[in-house]
Amino acid sequence: MSNSDEELRRRKYEEALEVKSLRRIIAAYFNYPEAAEDDVKRYERSFRRLPVAHKAMLAHLPLKYQKLRRCIDKNTFFIYEMLKAFEPPVDMSQEDENCEHVDDGSCGHFHSGDRDPCACESASVSGRPHSTKSGEVCEEKNGNCCKPESANFEGSLECKTNTHKDTSDNITDIKDPKSLDTVTDISSVPPEPECESHDGLDSMPHFHVPLVDVDKVRCVIRNIVRDWATEGQKERDECYGPILEELKRNFPDRNKESPPTCLVPGAGLGRLALEISCLGFISQGNEFSYYMMICSSFILNQCEVVGEWSIHPWIHSNCNSLSDADQLRPVSVPDIHPASAGITEGFSMCGGDFVEVYGGPTQVGSWDSVVTCFFLDTAHNIVEYIEIISNILKDGGVWINLGPLLYHFADMYGQEDEMSVELSLEDVKKVAFNYGFQLEVEKTIETTYTTNPRAMMQNHYFSAFWTMRKKPLATSIQESMDE
Repeated sequence: MSNSDEELRRRKYEEALEVKSLRRIIAAYFNYPEAAEDDVKRYERSFRRLPVAHKAMLAHLPLKYQKLRRCIDKNTFFIYEMLKAFEPPVDMSQEDENCEHVDDGSCGHFHSGDRDPCACESASVSGRPHSTKSGEVCEEKNGNCCKPESANFEGSLECKTNTHKDTSDNITDIKDPKSLDTVTDISSVPPEPECESHDGLDSMPHFHVPLVDVDKVRCVIRNIVRDWATEGQKERDECYGPILEELKRNFPDRNKESPPTCLVPGAGLGRLALEISCLGFISQGNEFSYYMMICSSFILNQCEVVGEWSIHPWIHSNCNSLSDADQLRPVSVPDIHPASAGITEGFSMCGGDFVEVYGGPTQVGSWDSVVTCFFLDTAHNIVEYIEIISNILKDGGVWINLGPLLYHFADMYGQEDEMSVELSLEDVKKVAFNYGFQLEVEKTIETTYTTNPRAMMQNHYFSAFWTMRKKPLATSIQESMDE
């Protein structure tokens, strides 16, 4: 077999893997209402088993369950409208014969242990399928980068897939923003209209997927609050605020003719990357999870007014609720109109594995700054992450980091071939120093992650925060010689 035939076979195989993965992810979104209804039925079964006297004291619960169903309808309406707007980057009509014997799955994953299970930042792996704690395999191999054609900066990625639809060209005048939804009695909210089928999804098999996949959908709904709701502002102030201040301090003169560049790996639903763009940077968010990419593209490109959508992010847990009203309360999104936020031309989102997209020679010395927020502990090999960050920064470039070290693959019991390098914070800094970084700012910041601000339990992290600067090569060589 010739090299060209082998390359063609490899590309077909990888595209088939991506189709298979996307089908499962879309199926997880489609399965959301059925899985949520199963939960409500379980609540009702438990209620029916109560003694008569106990039922009398809790006579309001059947009404609550009906309200829950209306909340699920609202979330489902948002999800289906989001899927209708989704344009798959590959031909979804192809068959799966090219990816036999490969486990399919999604590109998101969850932390175990004491972190909120909603903490599903993207994870990455170099050169092999990506196993997660839930046992799925991430098959997305290539970067699907969308960058406006007018962007012009060294080392920029070719736009293989227009998932982001040229954000700079999408900016239009908006209608008058409607007021935020303040409805608290969901029983008075009429059900949303049925969603029409989207031509591109008509042929999608609505097969059942593991519940862990549907949990990722619920995770995305909670992440929407963190990035795109007024209720997430406190958490954004905790996590994004210090990063934005450091960028402003390190780049006080942001020339509109030649803006500084900033890469945001693990960008999630895109709010931090957008805020950085609004500061005057050419900002690119990188995200591995298609669960996240589908939603971020919808919010960034399709939302027309502030508060356009109403979702109910807290309905899937009956634990630690102060009241039924708190649990059922609606949240309006987005809190800003992204296209009118004042982004810098060149803002983009790039889908793909961080190591594979940015680990190549074309990215060396391409970026003035790299921002990592709740990202470093997604690595199989954190040393590789740090090496790539060093390589892609220009001499004198800045790396700003915030987050804990709750390594995603630390508890992969029973999978002996699963790689996970878990370093202490002290060792992480030593590795960074070895790759030519010099520490300029360091502190601990108490943060939360996708926390319900009205819940009785909230996980807090004492996150490591630092600003490091990449020393010029000549300085690093001279210091090595002196040692």
